[in-house]
Amino acid sequence: MADRNYRTALVTGASSGLGRGLALWYARKGVRVYAAARRREHLEALAQEALASGSRIEPVELDVSDGDATVARVRELDDACGGLELIVANAGFGRETSAKRLDWETVRQTIDVNVTGAAATLTAVLPRMVERKKGHVVGVASLAAFRGLPRNAAYSASKAYLSTFMESLRVDLKGTGVDVTCIYPGFVKSEMTAQNKFPMPFLLETEDAVELMAGAIARGEAAYAFPWQMAGVGSVLRLLPNALFDRLVRKAR
Repeated sequence: MADRNYRTALVTGASSGLGRGLALWYARKGVRVYAAARRREHLEALAQEALASGSRIEPVELDVSDGDATVARVRELDDACGGLELIVANAGFGRETSAKRLDWETVRQTIDVNVTGAAATLTAVLPRMVERKKGHVVGVASLAAFRGLPRNAAYSASKAYLSTFMESLRVDLKGTGVDVTCIYPGFVKSEMTAQNKFPMPFLLETEDAVELMAGAIARGEAAYAFPWQMAGVGSVLRLLPNALFDRLVRKAR
């Protein structure tokens, strides 16, 4: 999209954290925002907050872990608004998955939300965007996608999937009028990171992270990792031989 002036947007995982912040950010810019999440009461509170500031957010109760239902609902929204122009697959699930105590239910839920849910959200109306020659799909991955981190097998792998998925979409959609952006946040204050019991270097406030993400989307960045300090560390880790990487993370752990 040449002007990046979106008329409509869908943001998943909008009941808290980055998704909530992005939904508000776009609504305040005059975009018709569909804010999707499982917790209806949180979405209603978000809609009221937007209304108080003179903007509008439409709550959409949606569990992205049900891929088929997600595809159907996104298509309904696309029909209702005359075409979604921006789709941000932000909904995510993360919980420790140490290989020594691997729990299938946690692994399955991570895959259902971060893999199936994200792919369903992003591709539900992608053929329509191609036909319209207009649209922007955004996947929110993580710096954890760069390497398999200790005690995070399911989460790191799920975000690595999304990263590669978005890259292939970008290559295929070049010249169609549909833009593709993959975002790799580091540590950001949220309900999910509040559960972490380890140090989180360069932890960002949600509002600051939202500004960085919205800027990257507006510029049409193919990939955007932040904060730069953690992105730099991640880039170096990507290049390390396995033996050295293993030794370093064992010491850090």
